Amino acid sequence: MTLAPAPFTPSPPLERRSAEGCLIELENVVLRYPIGPYVKGSIKVGLFSLFGHKPLESQRRDYITALDGVSLTIRRGERVGIIGRNGAGKSSTLQTIGGIYPIAGGTITVQGTLQSLFNIGLGFEPDATGRENIIYRGLAMGCTPKEIATRAEDIVAFADLGDFIDLPVRTYSSGMYVRLAFAISTYLRGDILLIDEVFGAGDVAFQKKAVKRLRDLVATAGIVVMVTHDMKMIRALCTRVLWLEKGHIRMDGDAETVVQAYLNDSGAG
Repeated sequence: MTLAPAPFTPSPPLERRSAEGCLIELENVVLRYPIGPYVKGSIKVGLFSLFGHKPLESQRRDYITALDGVSLTIRRGERVGIIGRNGAGKSSTLQTIGGIYPIAGGTITVQGTLQSLFNIGLGFEPDATGRENIIYRGLAMGCTPKEIATRAEDIVAFADLGDFIDLPVRTYSSGMYVRLAFAISTYLRGDILLIDEVFGAGDVAFQKKAVKRLRDLVATAGIVVMVTHDMKMIRALCTRVLWLEKGHIRMDGDAETVVQAYLNDSGAG
């Protein structure tokens, strides 16, 4: 049986309302990613066909479904962790809430201003200095020049890069890059804080400082939604946990119950 291509019709617009309180609401959200290697008419398929290769029926799809009818409501005061195995749809959920991906079905309502901590290197210029990149990254995040100027020295002090702050960021190690990016990203405050695995690099001392900064952000945000494989952090910062599996919510409940069920299922409990 040949699978029909994905109906990539325009999705309902992401609704953002400015009002008291904050809210995230997903109703039957479907997210699909187009895939290329075996799409009909692709160069790769043409080349393989010369050698008698015939794609499997499952390879003839033009898309994969990352989220399949996900519905959830997150209200002010909730600190929500999203867990699951790789490919479960965790980051897809977070970035869909953030408005990065258009949905193929369902509706999303976001009430409140967003502060996103993923892809924290967005807006960096490799040949510009760290200090110059504070300006570029701040502008990319929606800060005014005046706001950036008032925060610049605090950002420099938090990143603690010494003389490297005045050197091009292409000379930075991965840890130094993350230190500067994290310092800049956490100087914006929003009603809704979205966090996706921001501690991929950096030394132990900086990670401790970053966790403290993160706790401060969590304490002041109206809503927090966090994706991480760090169950200790989930238990420490989250009051509610969503366990995703194959684009569906498998379990939704208090942090300790859901984390323990997930660890038991994965054999790590």
